[in-house]
Amino acid sequence: MKQFHFTVQDELGIHARPAGLLAKEAKLYKSKITITKNDRTVEATKLMMIMSLGVKKGEEVVVSVEGEDEEKAFEAMETFFKENL
Repeated sequence: MKQFHFTVQDELGIHARPAGLLAKEAKLYKSKITITKNDRTVEATKLMMIMSLGVKKGEEVVVSVEGEDEEKAFEAMETFFKENL
């Protein structure tokens, strides 16, 4: 399993548009991708679950990737977060 910490920079936090794009991106990989904020962990493929985390600007999340294509998925998620959040 690989993981990285990310502090959200988007003024609106993880709101509907980037959450939708994130879920769509996560569905491209076979690996299980999760996002954790505080003590709550949700699957990155589930839009409503991502939204339920209520991540605001300046808050840190932990993104975890585990599975057969985890290297590729990890790099894609890291890039996605840097470019969109």
